[in-house]
Amino acid sequence: MKRFTKLERTRLIIHKKLLDNSGQGALDTAVVVLISIVLGALILAGLYALLDDTVLPTLTTKIQEMFNYTH
Repeated sequence: MKRFTKLERTRLIIHKKLLDNSGQGALDTAVVVLISIVLGALILAGLYALLDDTVLPTLTTKIQEMFNYTH
């Protein structure tokens, strides 16, 4: 059994830490979450624009016609 000096042990610990890539999955997950948030915001903005320009004016007109008894 070889006895390591304190400097050699420290060098081995640093070497193991530099070779460790276990935190890389967290970065991948963060990128996926960020992309999901951006895509979700774009989809919601598109739906809002569609509803605001197309559906709501037609809906408002139909509701006014339904309750307009003088016509």
